Amino acid sequence: MRNKFDMQLERLSEQLIFMGSLCEKAIANATKALRNGDLELAKLVMSEDEEIDQIEKDIERLCLKLLLQQQPVARDLRQISAALKMITDMERIGDQTSDIAEIIISAGMSEARDISIIGTMAEATSKMVHDSILAYVNKDLEMAQKVMLADDEVDRMFELVKAKLVELILKDGGKQGEKAIDLIMITKYLERIGDHATNIAEWVEFSITGVHKDGQLVER
Repeated sequence: MRNKFDMQLERLSEQLIFMGSLCEKAIANATKALRNGDLELAKLVMSEDEEIDQIEKDIERLCLKLLLQQQPVARDLRQISAALKMITDMERIGDQTSDIAEIIISAGMSEARDISIIGTMAEATSKMVHDSILAYVNKDLEMAQKVMLADDEVDRMFELVKAKLVELILKDGGKQGEKAIDLIMITKYLERIGDHATNIAEWVEFSITGVHKDGQLVER
């Protein structure tokens, strides 16, 4: 019975890795669409959000099956409940990359090469997502904590982008104000993706230590 349960837990890890890879791909494609003004790629990002939604449902079903059929002990229970929380954040990451793509399409953006830090910010958030899932699979507390710390750098980049865009608006007399607002919204979505990756890392910490992010110790 335990062998079957361990195999299902392994399947859970595999599905989480797959969902995480879909999120990373969505972030990369949304960023590329923004950088190159690729409206077709932006449309693809929006359509692929449905795949992220579907894998969330698949993982949720597997978690519920594990909870109902296997009656896991405390440590396993933490691992499964953490996964349920993590997929909610990953689904929101998919939504936010779709929101970025929608802005690109509705604004008919040609390119955004003048704000190179947006690409750096996107890469940083994608790495946070990747590392938080890897920390879960490997039960790596140190990596999860590094993800949490990385969010400060993403927040710093967001503030830099805002300052640069305000400077751009003032310099050209407000002619590019609408474009600047769109770019601020895009970077805000990236900042939120960083927040969701941090949430994932906090649930990884809970799955390993039994300590919830509010500091409450859960029975082992």
